[in-house]
Amino acid sequence: MKANLHVFVSSVQKELEDERLIVQNLVSTDTFLSAHCVPVLYEFEPASPGKALEGCLESLDGCQVYLLIVGAHYGTRIGAISLTHAEYRRAKGRELPVLAFIKGDRSVKREEGTTALLAEIDADGFKYKRFANVIELQKEVRAALVKLLAEKFGIVPSSDEDKIAQQTIEATSSFESQALPRLRWQDLDNEVLRRLIAAAENRDAGSLSAEDLWSGASARGLVWREQGTGESYATAAGIVLLAKDPSVVFPQCRILADAYRSTEPDGDPRDHEDIRAPMPLAIDRAIAFIDRNTRHPMRIVGLNRVRLDEYPVDGLREALVNAVAHRQYEDAGRKILLEIFADRVILLSPGLPPRPITLAALRKGKYRPCSRNPVLAQCLSYFHRIEERGSGFRRMRDQMLNHGLDQPLIGTDTGYFQVIFPGPGDDIDRIRVPEARLLVTPAVEAQLNDRQRKVLAEVVESGFVASGWIVKTLGVTYDTANRDLKALANKGILVRKGSGRAARYILVEGGSSK
Repeated sequence: MKANLHVFVSSVQKELEDERLIVQNLVSTDTFLSAHCVPVLYEFEPASPGKALEGCLESLDGCQVYLLIVGAHYGTRIGAISLTHAEYRRAKGRELPVLAFIKGDRSVKREEGTTALLAEIDADGFKYKRFANVIELQKEVRAALVKLLAEKFGIVPSSDEDKIAQQTIEATSSFESQALPRLRWQDLDNEVLRRLIAAAENRDAGSLSAEDLWSGASARGLVWREQGTGESYATAAGIVLLAKDPSVVFPQCRILADAYRSTEPDGDPRDHEDIRAPMPLAIDRAIAFIDRNTRHPMRIVGLNRVRLDEYPVDGLREALVNAVAHRQYEDAGRKILLEIFADRVILLSPGLPPRPITLAALRKGKYRPCSRNPVLAQCLSYFHRIEERGSGFRRMRDQMLNHGLDQPLIGTDTGYFQVIFPGPGDDIDRIRVPEARLLVTPAVEAQLNDRQRKVLAEVVESGFVASGWIVKTLGVTYDTANRDLKALANKGILVRKGSGRAARYILVEGGSSK
């Protein structure tokens, strides 16, 4: 049975904003929990406390689980009790499962109202768990939700899901969940956000309203609302992904790219770029930097004229996504480094792999994945269509080998995690042509008649063909020539340019005509 539990996260917002976001991120990114649970955080405008209470309770009524986080502060009273206390009583009255988590031990000095709330929870017979930090909170929340799903629906995680969750929680940095009043909602890159939400929710980007964008960003831990002012700001993850220049807030959010003339670095690279942009766009710019600073030999393969890449683009993109998603952001002094030499490409990312992942395990491809920054990893996977959980280094290895090159070399260098992509060097002919790059695959070629094969050979040789060439060279009528050209166009191989006697047919853009 598939569960779809809406989990209402209740707390004093101002005091426990980080904890709220951590819980939201856990439920949204954990492989098992995200399949069965939806976190609900009600963010209200403070101008009308009465309406805030009404809105919170209405939101709570649509949920099946009540998750309470209690700290030292009681929160603003609306009448005799605080908003959080009112939410607790509503959940109790509706007989919802109550999962309570208390920050700190009994020695913590708490406000009088908070003490009364804890006493009421005790009297009502609800058990609660204590936590000292966000790592403990994530472990306790996950254990409670897993137990609830097992008891109510008989749904249990696999051993792999449990192991990955444990490793991810242990490795999780608190960086990306920081609620910082630095960058306002309206200052984010709206188009990048639109692309993200459209990809994440499988929706048409043009149909998304401003409300859709805010709720989508909020649900993914990218924005938060300050209780005192009602102003919306980006979280640290939101700044990295959506700020027009994240380095204004986090100077480490840059990619420094250098292209050298030989196999050794020197003080005068032939090309250099300091890439500052929303990180999904920064990755695209890094790929473009590699493209313009590496070789692209042309090769004739059957009826195809193919522009090759010196390195597999998908493998390089995977490495860049990993570098952005899994780097150590707490190190504010170092950036991601991209270096291109005559015989290799090197990518360096600050920080070593999170435990328990080791270099030996990565090299063997035998490891359970975990992420230091699961929100960034998940969101970047939507942009670049890369699985945020999986064998990324195994895929890079296979892509290099399939390209005709040696597998990537993984190591460390002065606190950086380093990936080296060995190039073809002087033996450029070792690069293989992926079948996906062939516009005319053997299967398609088998469907062509002899005239159409000759027509394509002419396009490969001359760059274009016209019906007059077919009539003159192949001795057919204009009707036959136009039928052959139309058939090739219908198969997506050729495209017509111009009209009348000036009409020419060329290979489709983005295919083998590159």
